[in-house]
Amino acid sequence: MSKSYSKIWVHAVWSTKNRAPLIHPQMEQQLFVFLKEELKKMGCMVSIVNGMPDHVHCLFGINPQKSITDIIKQMKGSSSYYVNSNNLIPEKFIWQRGFGVFGVSHSAVDNVYYYIRNQKQHHQKRTFESEYVKFMELHGFEDVKLVDD
Repeated sequence: MSKSYSKIWVHAVWSTKNRAPLIHPQMEQQLFVFLKEELKKMGCMVSIVNGMPDHVHCLFGINPQKSITDIIKQMKGSSSYYVNSNNLIPEKFIWQRGFGVFGVSHSAVDNVYYYIRNQKQHHQKRTFESEYVKFMELHGFEDVKLVDD
């Protein structure tokens, strides 16, 4: 091949520290737009960012020149700084240390997009804790911790 091609879609999920409801309704869209812009700055294809008061979901295509850990670290660090330096909420904004990232086949991108878009309706039926544990089990992970030690 004379040219390299890459299209690696991922679904990333992470929560606020101790799953505190820090993503207030009056600032959530600002935060989600900021996260999308950070992804674009890193050369990632952005599909959707959405979430709940205690966690966020992102569907994006990885820039193959960046590691997923570096991407998430940049997004979490810069967004915490953004929220805190602009006083978007009265309390200190901080993300939990860990995250979950799952590969998404190109044929499943639409399904994951709609799942992320409909977070508020989805969480009327299922808590973040039960959703995340089930999601991790489906991907072969055991002994999942939802709170930092």
